[in-house]
Amino acid sequence: MVKQEVLAALDAARGRYISGQELAAQLGVSRTAVWKAVAALRRDGIPIKAVTNRGYTLAQSVDVLNAAAVAAQLDEATVKALQIEVVDRLPGTNAALRSRADAGAREGLVLIAQAQSAGRGRGGHSFYSPPGGLYMSILLRPEIGARQAVGLTAMAAVAAARAAERLCGVPITIKWVNDLWKNGKKVCGILTEAALDLESGMLDYAVLGLGFNVAAPADGWPEDLRDVAGALYDGSPVPGARAALAAAFLNAFWPLYRAGPRSGYLDEYRRRQALTGQRVLVTPRRGTPRAAQVQGIDDECKLVVRFDGESRPAALNSGEVSVRLL
Repeated sequence: MVKQEVLAALDAARGRYISGQELAAQLGVSRTAVWKAVAALRRDGIPIKAVTNRGYTLAQSVDVLNAAAVAAQLDEATVKALQIEVVDRLPGTNAALRSRADAGAREGLVLIAQAQSAGRGRGGHSFYSPPGGLYMSILLRPEIGARQAVGLTAMAAVAAARAAERLCGVPITIKWVNDLWKNGKKVCGILTEAALDLESGMLDYAVLGLGFNVAAPADGWPEDLRDVAGALYDGSPVPGARAALAAAFLNAFWPLYRAGPRSGYLDEYRRRQALTGQRVLVTPRRGTPRAAQVQGIDDECKLVVRFDGESRPAALNSGEVSVRLL
């Protein structure tokens, strides 16, 4: 916690030096605690400069992420509804937030990490989460059944696409069901996980997780991702980009979530689809992959396709198949 408080204080004093004694007094901790926090932040890759008799400073060009920077950019109704926490690194924000949800955490808790050591995507696949990206999860307690949970993913995809476009200025499309594409490459993945009340058949809670590739890793993408992964920025992001992206997503998502189907999110979800009209290979969990033509998205967010050799369309459930372009 002291690390984030020191980082937030240095960010607020951006461009000027602030002494260790001043930081300690401001935060109500010892100078030793400040020194340890600065050392830990440097190990995380944040270039804090120190000058004897002057103190510490962050250059104007350094991109940092803290809860205050996100909250400052939220709309009034959104900031009142949410509680934002930022940490340096976690195995995964979804797993951490599920534990908090099981312990009774309220709706609107947002957990943001600057890196993940064991990020996960759909089907239990690993999600590459190096420093410099934006990895966030939000706890929701909607009064819906399990079948309606896919709508949360669609809402999040629409909100994330709006936020990403605002950040990078380039059109963003959605690859059914949960990926965002920029110029045909994945720049964001979404994973919704839920706990079900077996007696009522309603959700106890849902944890909605997003991972954004803000910029390409300094040492390049791993070999298995080079052909599929992209980033919102072609070069280095502007200072504050991740805080702005997090706020833009939350400002877009929260009104959609509160309005539900009345928000019209499904129309925009359909308009942004990257697969509509395309030929794809559909791979079921069990069975043989088959080629098909994508026709669109139905009212339950299922992918409507016509398989080669068949006259009638089929509606595919996201939990049962994976789809890739041919």
